[in-house]
Amino acid sequence: MDEILNASLEEMGMADFDCSCGKHHKMNIKKLIMGKGVLPRITEIAEPFQDRKILMVSDHHTFTAAGERVLEYLEKDQYMVKNLILDSGNDILIPDERVVGKVLLNIEPKTGLLIGVGSGSINDTVKYISSRTNIPYVIVCTAPSMDGYVADGAPLILDGRKISFPATLPYGVLGDTEIMKHAPQRLIQAGFGDVLGKLTALADWKLARELNGDEYCQTCVTLVQRALKKVLNHVDGLAKREDKAILYLIEALNLTGVAMGLLGISRPASGAEHMLSHYWEMDFIAKKRFPELHGIKVGIATPIIAEVFQMMQDDIPENVMKEVPDREYCEDMLRRVGAPVFPIEIGIDGELFYQSILEGYKVRSRYSVLQLAVEHGKIQNIAEKISSRIYE
Repeated sequence: MDEILNASLEEMGMADFDCSCGKHHKMNIKKLIMGKGVLPRITEIAEPFQDRKILMVSDHHTFTAAGERVLEYLEKDQYMVKNLILDSGNDILIPDERVVGKVLLNIEPKTGLLIGVGSGSINDTVKYISSRTNIPYVIVCTAPSMDGYVADGAPLILDGRKISFPATLPYGVLGDTEIMKHAPQRLIQAGFGDVLGKLTALADWKLARELNGDEYCQTCVTLVQRALKKVLNHVDGLAKREDKAILYLIEALNLTGVAMGLLGISRPASGAEHMLSHYWEMDFIAKKRFPELHGIKVGIATPIIAEVFQMMQDDIPENVMKEVPDREYCEDMLRRVGAPVFPIEIGIDGELFYQSILEGYKVRSRYSVLQLAVEHGKIQNIAEKISSRIYE
């Protein structure tokens, strides 16, 4: 029981065990390979599909970072690969109807495998299409920028709104730290912001258990906490792109994904800090503005949600408050990796910020500290006080 806590990351892909939480947890990722210089192992992962067509999807940034070499390795071993490079210009790729449709239109009959080369948008697009076509997919990670590589949800943009669609787990995940450490620093900062957000996400999950009776698994919490500790202990190495710090970051992101996969829900990774991030993103997209990277927004939202917890502490069980980080600590961690700290730094004006505190709980049906503040009639006062601190 709980033997997953002693397993290597590669072994976790096929985890199958009875948990102390009372449930049976199971994963079904055939290959989960992380480390330095592992990119050539793409042919090992793809080997069961050698007699079928492969569609490889990247954008022009990720093709340069890793896709070109992935294509070379596969073609050298006689794989039948169709190479699709999506053009996003100088902006990040938005996984909307246009992008999903373009990938679908490029899937040829008898395609047996999809390979995504990229991070958030590429991963979510290919994952969604895999779930609808029943064609397995492999993701080649190009940046330690988010925790969705081994998660089974696909956040996509539909009619200008961000919706998390049920999707599927990958057949394989390949992450070469030699590639990821050369990712743009903003992507590394985004990955750190997404990991930092687990501090408030775990507190939010515990709050939901205590006050709303939500399902809870201490094994998955421990899995995420261990990985989080490694990253926070090596935070200064991220700015220097040190191998160990980058490895710990991508491991933490993937271990969080494992926890989500074991449970079938995103509670180990996502709480009220993600609600604020999604609220801001939807507003930016609706106004046709650059939405900023997911993890950058989550990082900024984390100390804000920590502050909401502090302002609500009289209504929160003591064992939950013990899990809540200090706002100042979270802000210091962001500064140490050079990431933005305040919403105004990424173009979030005072009115949008104020409304996000008031309405962020509506983004998804999930109990959180924001919901608690609404129930106790304190959300407007909280919104006013935090807005005043940041914007005045």
